[in-house]
Amino acid sequence: MSDARRIEPPESEVAKPFWDATREQRLVLQWCTDCGNAIFYPREVCPSCLRADGLEWRDASGRGEVYAVSVQHAAQVPMPAYETPYAVAVVELEEGVRMLSTIVGTDPEAVVVGQAVTVAWEPLSDGRNLPMFQPS
Repeated sequence: MSDARRIEPPESEVAKPFWDATREQRLVLQWCTDCGNAIFYPREVCPSCLRADGLEWRDASGRGEVYAVSVQHAAQVPMPAYETPYAVAVVELEEGVRMLSTIVGTDPEAVVVGQAVTVAWEPLSDGRNLPMFQPS
């Protein structure tokens, strides 16, 4: 039985470049070369123009702002990664995509909409790193 403190996300073939980059603590996003949109979560086709052959991976800035936040006072899964309470937020990256993540490095009650954040990393058991966000 693993002593991991979190349920680790599975790695799919389409998301492999994303997870490979996290091993180097780099945040990457898919971009559609046809319509110019950034894409997150990893997909097989562009959700805007439905092209499958124009997707490429590019480094992201790792900077964004809190779009929405909820402070969790009870663990939502059997293996919580953090002691409660903790802040779960939708972060809008500079590139225009939104990611659901945890805000770390601050009092969860202090996290507010519009707050500037930067990517932080939590190591996973297989060498990947999970992107989190912390106040800038």
